[in-house]
Amino acid sequence: MAELLLELYSEEIPPKLQIAARSQIKQYIENFFKEKNIKFKELSVYSSPTRLTIFTKDLAEKIKIEAKQIKGPKVGSPDKVLQGFIRSKNLNEKDLIKKDTDKGEFYFIKTQSQSILVEDLLIKFIPKAIGLINWKKSMRWSDHNLIWGRPLRSIFAKFNNKKLTFEFEHFDSIDEIIIEQDLITKTKKIKDFKDYLNFLKSNRIIVDHKEREEIILKKISSFSQSKQYKENLNPKLLEEVVNIVEDPNLLHVSFSKDYLEIPKEIIISTLEQHQRYFPIFDSRDRLTNHFFVVANKKDEKKLITQGNKRVVEARLADAKFFWDKDISKNLIKQIANLKSVTFYEKLGTIYDKTQRLRQLAGLLSDDLNINKEKVQVAASISKSDLCSDLVREYPELQGVMGKYFALAQGFDQDVSNSVSDHYLPTGLTSPIPKKPFSYSISIVDKIDTLVGFFVINEKPTSSKDPFALRRAAIGLLRIIIENKLSFKLRDLISYAVRLYQEQGVEIKNDKTEQEVLEFIKERMRNVLKLKNIKTDIIEASISSHAGDNFLALYTKTILIN
Repeated sequence: MAELLLELYSEEIPPKLQIAARSQIKQYIENFFKEKNIKFKELSVYSSPTRLTIFTKDLAEKIKIEAKQIKGPKVGSPDKVLQGFIRSKNLNEKDLIKKDTDKGEFYFIKTQSQSILVEDLLIKFIPKAIGLINWKKSMRWSDHNLIWGRPLRSIFAKFNNKKLTFEFEHFDSIDEIIIEQDLITKTKKIKDFKDYLNFLKSNRIIVDHKEREEIILKKISSFSQSKQYKENLNPKLLEEVVNIVEDPNLLHVSFSKDYLEIPKEIIISTLEQHQRYFPIFDSRDRLTNHFFVVANKKDEKKLITQGNKRVVEARLADAKFFWDKDISKNLIKQIANLKSVTFYEKLGTIYDKTQRLRQLAGLLSDDLNINKEKVQVAASISKSDLCSDLVREYPELQGVMGKYFALAQGFDQDVSNSVSDHYLPTGLTSPIPKKPFSYSISIVDKIDTLVGFFVINEKPTSSKDPFALRRAAIGLLRIIIENKLSFKLRDLISYAVRLYQEQGVEIKNDKTEQEVLEFIKERMRNVLKLKNIKTDIIEASISSHAGDNFLALYTKTILIN
């Protein structure tokens, strides 16, 4: 049994591209082994920012293809057909045999059993597999035709302790590992996978992404326990950080406590989104003025620590300046400034949208029996924070900042919460708004968006949904179902169409009302699948449902199941 070791060495590849490439290349190789009936014990794919490594353990050196009969054309077929079959199988006419079947007499050939070297198969397959990797973002460099995630530098390939020789684009495979660090280039001929790992580790490179993750988690856990910090890591950030370092070293950095006076979301976003650092929380889950940095080298002279401290404090100083400036701006007066913020070219401005939301919220308040004046105020200020400098700097905090501004200016807690909560839910299983004012604004916001794009005939297709209308519809259904709400949805949709018309939007789709209802009904499939409802019951319930009461449809389907 042999081992296969393949390394694709390149410029630094971003984390998401690495993860996708690992998954794709593994799938291609597994499918190839299965198709060719090549036995192996273990297939592993690793990556670091500059290396994509494939290792297969106990791989068969040969495969045996058993003798078999292959059916050809029917006896009496045109000579062209027969000659084509003979050429395709590289045979002579004397190799043909005739055989009766249920469908008549056919030509057959009998192949001989044979052994094929796996090495020969790999030489043909590996270049194809490398070329099949689908990069979401790719580059072309120099005068080469190759398109790759980032410029490729070398392809190392070894099978059964020997160099596996093949060509891929302008590359010839090699049997040396290349390391370039601090303007120094090192090369070494590698014996096997163990030798490969040892050579990389001796140069402070850990190619196994899972091992890097374990190192980071262990270091954070150990330090957190010694300082009584709460271990509260963002898993998406952890995955990203794991894939941007080759030799993880944990640094403990702090910033001035004065910045803790600004909302914690600003600090967390600065650390996680902008810098890829881990914020630190105390044992009572309060944000501290400390954070973890995972660096790619040791910081014996504390230069990296000091540099990161300066960068974070500079960003937080800007954020505090914006916060102090924005918090004094009256949210009601900011509504007029929304006239300069475009919602969508054919649908007007965000100001136009807030005016529609105000009217829709007033109509919905009657059905839900909530204070009409308060819900209309909530709708009016729901987008005002889009004019703030903070949201321009931190767009991921839209809504969140609006809530803080509203609270600081004396708005009720329910109204303030609705400014941030109306963007919920953000996914199939993410939290939904639970308070009446919050879910009311969320409902009318989603209806307004759905109706708007259907009105101008920019509906989702089977492959594209650029305005996330499916997500909006599923979010709307989840709010209705999980809050057990019943209201006249058709009337809201019809009113939304009329509001667009009154604002001068060209109505290009006369069937908007019915199409939006059908679109929402189709999304019920996604909601019901999450509840593990049988497919045939889902289809029967949805196809038989008429009307706009989706809570009733959900309840009926659950009972049938």
